[in-house]
Amino acid sequence: MTKNPSFPASSSFFQLGLIGYPLEHSLSPKIHAAALKACGLSGGYALFAIPPQDSQGLKDLIARVRAREIHGLNVTIPHKQSVIEFMDELTPTAKAIGAANTIYLRENKLIGENTDAAGFLADLKKFTDGKKLAYGKSALVLGAGGAARAVVYALLRGGWNIALAARRVEQAQELANSFENETIKVINYAELQPFGFDLLVNATPVGMSPKVDDSPLPGKFSLNKDTMVYDLVYNPRQTRLAREAQAQGCSAATGLGMLIEQAALAFEIWTGCVPPRPALWQSIRDV
Repeated sequence: MTKNPSFPASSSFFQLGLIGYPLEHSLSPKIHAAALKACGLSGGYALFAIPPQDSQGLKDLIARVRAREIHGLNVTIPHKQSVIEFMDELTPTAKAIGAANTIYLRENKLIGENTDAAGFLADLKKFTDGKKLAYGKSALVLGAGGAARAVVYALLRGGWNIALAARRVEQAQELANSFENETIKVINYAELQPFGFDLLVNATPVGMSPKVDDSPLPGKFSLNKDTMVYDLVYNPRQTRLAREAQAQGCSAATGLGMLIEQAALAFEIWTGCVPPRPALWQSIRDV
């Protein structure tokens, strides 16, 4: 455990939690319980299942952070963009992405942060390390929601050329346009061809439990064996997309590493402590 000396406050008990819907299969409570234990801190991590239409419920829960009843919140589908209206400030990263997955209070201000981008990029580096790139760091991203925004932001910072495809082409175009001074190609999902890309990233929830037989790729797709596939879905551990990619000779990973990395970064923001990654991985080894 490493203590971050820049953390401005201390607490004897950290009440943390996750906003999203649904949340039945979340691994975050186990990960953060392990982080608290490894850092020698007392606390708890609760799940707050708030349906997408319950704006008042969302507002009331976030107000508990301002009241210091809750020290920090993670945010997942479908609220990463809808929480923004309740924030006093966004960090530069969250503002650039247009989505927040971490909420905390600093100097009586509610701050929205995004640790998804840094978490994704950290795990992507491990995944791609030593692998040959055939097309010069070119990536195809599926999706146009909050997760896709974080992925696009991370890939741009990593020097990748990006193409974007979503079932709603206007949503994909809106995402592409939000990154000013960047060239992002938008592909019609109905005409999708995943050839000519070093990396294919699924940033949609398609394939997530319980709909484990679904794939974000339309029909029977043939992948180039040089294409690496990264599926942000981590439940199930092995998604249909990852299985089919590996069967075609591709390297494939799911989003468990990103989940660990973004959680560790959020935990550091809330507590000032850097949790050891091996302890976090151990907490979900048998789940």
